[in-house]
Amino acid sequence: MISQHRREGPIVTLDGPAGSGKSSTAKAAATRLGFRHLDSGALYRALTFGLLRSGLAEKEWAALGEEEFQSLNIDLETTEHGFQVLVAGQEVDSELRTPGVTEHVSAVASIPASRNSLLALQRRTGVDGRLVADGRDMGTVVFPDAEVKVYLIADLKERARRRLKEVGECSPDNFKIARQAKALDTRDRSDTQRSISPLKKAEDAVELDTTGLEFEEQVQAVVDLVARLTLF
Repeated sequence: MISQHRREGPIVTLDGPAGSGKSSTAKAAATRLGFRHLDSGALYRALTFGLLRSGLAEKEWAALGEEEFQSLNIDLETTEHGFQVLVAGQEVDSELRTPGVTEHVSAVASIPASRNSLLALQRRTGVDGRLVADGRDMGTVVFPDAEVKVYLIADLKERARRRLKEVGECSPDNFKIARQAKALDTRDRSDTQRSISPLKKAEDAVELDTTGLEFEEQVQAVVDLVARLTLF
């Protein structure tokens, strides 16, 4: 349990594989509900950015302990609608989606000490509730007592199309889709097979298949679920 403190509203978690739409859906649902949004993936990207900037050889990352990861000074600053990720007190949004960070973030997120180093920080965001948090272990590890847990899934090819669209490929050919799908499949195996906080559906989560849904439909599905499952 993350806290015995009486929350002002529910915690809503959205977990799922890469490309399932959880981050964009969580952000939009949070706005509609008047909640804050926590993008946990941005924290792991921040850790990765910090490691790359430190100059420490990649082969040494897996041996780092929790204190070494904490020394990178990853923090969250509360904003009107969510949280601003800081690295050593600096905003680094423009650095978090660079190819170098994207290439290494999965490996960093698979290191047990990296996940442990961020656990308390993430849980603090939910003390008062009224939070929509997305990631891969929000409902199973970070907020196991969340009032609403959603597990998003989507067809692999559909997820590949979405990822390509995010980088400006609005009409990708079959080769590009297949290549992206292969990369996502590799990421799925890494996420589901890691030793700590593997990607999996919480026992009390509601599964939402977004394959055939328009973005507006999947956001509304989450909002409707919150209304149905909570008494806040």
